[in-house]
Formats: sequence, structure tokens, C-alpha cells
Amino acid sequence: MNEILLLGFGCLVIIGALATIWEKDPFNKLIALSVMIGGIVPFIINRELVDVAIAVALIAPLSTIFILMVTRRNA
Repeated sequence: MNEILLLGFGCLVIIGALATIWEKDPFNKLIALSVMIGGIVPFIINRELVDVAIAVALIAPLSTIFILMVTRRNA
């Protein structure tokens, strides 16, 4: 994979992880987790684990939406 792309996706993972640590609001924390997952998926594809990448791409957004609905109801 191109080194510039690796650097960009690595920055996404680090920014998402740091934002997840620092955020107190559950909505912002879940959005930061989604940013981190978006940076991790290209690394999974780079390892030629396409079936795992497909599962992550399907499960992560759906679980984020459901968790956001649950936290909104309790807030």
C-alpha cells in the first residue's frame, strides 16, 4: 500500500482513539469510535482479510446506530 495512504489511515486511527479517550459525551464518543474503525478497515484489507473487512463494514455502522438510539433514549 502507498506510504502516504498508510500514514493517513494511521492518523485516522490515532485521532479516533484519542478523541474516544477525551470525549465525555456518549454521542461524540461513538462518532470518534466510528472514525477509528474507518481508519482500521484499510489495514484489514491490506492483510487480505476481505471477509473480516466486510463483516466490520456491515456490523460497525449498524451497531453505532443502535447504540446511539439506546443512549438517546436513556439521556
